[in-house]
Amino acid sequence: MVTHIDRRKAYYLMIDTETTNSSADGKVDRTNALCYDIGFAVIDKKGNIYESYSFVVDEVFFGMADIMTSAYYADKIPKYLEDIVDGNRTVANRYEIHATIKMLIEKYQIVAVVAHNALFDYSATNATQRYITKSKYRYFFPYGTVFYDTLKMAQDTICKQKSYQSFCFANGYVTKHKTPRPRATAEIIYKYITGQHDFSESHTGLEDVLIEAKIFAHCMRQHKKMRKNLFQNVEKF
Repeated sequence: MVTHIDRRKAYYLMIDTETTNSSADGKVDRTNALCYDIGFAVIDKKGNIYESYSFVVDEVFFGMADIMTSAYYADKIPKYLEDIVDGNRTVANRYEIHATIKMLIEKYQIVAVVAHNALFDYSATNATQRYITKSKYRYFFPYGTVFYDTLKMAQDTICKQKSYQSFCFANGYVTKHKTPRPRATAEIIYKYITGQHDFSESHTGLEDVLIEAKIFAHCMRQHKKMRKNLFQNVEKF
């Protein structure tokens, strides 16, 4: 547990969610997705971790067992149950998870909540909030929270590098468009920046947060003009 916070540093809250309502190909309608796994960590711009949490959402994981069978990663349910028993994940309700996030935002004076393809996590957490509370509460994060998107950041920095483009074409990490383009998933970018070409993304909340924190730090080190804010176009570093 952190006992001293260096106020000279800027702190960020990295988040990743896993949701129900996935189709057979793994695609999700983010406006209807319900979070059963929410992982997050307080980080700085270098990717250092200060606190981390792995929550299984009680109302969804246990309270909607029939819906859980639609989750693209439903085969991971036994591992979740094992992790819960072992104390590696905590079962909590929506209110408790929201309260923990609010506490961290206030405690560290969080600059921004960060996610890869942040619109998905932003939308899914709101959808979960509205579903569980029957729209009594519509927004999961506190009013005024700033959101950064490492997908945008990477597209404006890492993905523009010729070496990244060559890496993607050499390994088939390209879109299926008529004119293929390098893909920019967290897994592919992580493989590139670490050289771990056999890496496979866990697709569990906190574990994915830890790799996305490294992507965030890598982008920040570029000191280049990039888009960061989810709801704005272009920002200077």
